Amino acid sequence: MKHSLIAAAFLLGTGLAAPALQAQETGDDKVLRVCADPNNLPLSNDKGEGFENKIAELLAKDMGYALEYTYFPHRMGFIRMTLKAKHEKLPGRYKCDLIIGVPVGFDMGATIKPYFRSTYAMVFKKGTGLDDVKVPDDLLKLPPEKLKSLKFGVFSQTPPVDWLLRNKLFDQAISYQRQSGDPGAYPGEIVEKDLVAGKVDVAMAWGPIAGYFGRNAKAGDLVTVGFPPENTIKFDYAITMAVRYGEKDWKNKIEETVQRNLPGIQAILTSYGVPLIDESQASQTAADR
Repeated sequence: MKHSLIAAAFLLGTGLAAPALQAQETGDDKVLRVCADPNNLPLSNDKGEGFENKIAELLAKDMGYALEYTYFPHRMGFIRMTLKAKHEKLPGRYKCDLIIGVPVGFDMGATIKPYFRSTYAMVFKKGTGLDDVKVPDDLLKLPPEKLKSLKFGVFSQTPPVDWLLRNKLFDQAISYQRQSGDPGAYPGEIVEKDLVAGKVDVAMAWGPIAGYFGRNAKAGDLVTVGFPPENTIKFDYAITMAVRYGEKDWKNKIEETVQRNLPGIQAILTSYGVPLIDESQASQTAADR
């Protein structure tokens, strides 16, 4: 997922080398140590309110482990400060041992089988002349003067940018950065703040973000429409989990636990408004690796 929003946080920095020999085996102290962002709802936050927090709780309960977090913003240095960082108080251990959500193709750690697939989506207000929009291309059927009046909020270097370019609408785009140096900023602001305030008419974001804030923003009158999989622009991506390279037993344990709990994980994702794509409907623009 080379140019999608959720991949951006992980595709910066250097590769993850195999760890040195450890004094203890990962997980042998019955603690599930998770690497997470402290302010990135609906994925995670330091209050445990994100769907990745809930998935971590589900896994820890199934494993009979205590749950601990190391929080660091998903930006440059995330892997170095979390999965690769040695624990200051526990010799031979790392600060955390599992990242709950990374894109397939993530090459800074060993990954398990994907556990869900989602797509980019758009969000808009009801009663603004867009109520007949059921799929993104319905926007193109609007009266020309209405279509030309719309302001599209979009994250740079993400698939909706390609959609706007294809349909000659990019000059109406308001561009958002995928990563911010402000620790208080979060991607959901494009919906929760700017769409609600009228700074943009249509917000385009990664599906879990669009779905969650489209459902939970205080405005309460928002509509979320997913981009369907297609073979020209890749909107849908599979998500997996990552551990350090060289920890085969730990990876297998995580994979087995995830597979055992897939129904519960899907229920969590659905409860957060995540638009889920069946693998049989996945786009074929580029094979997930």
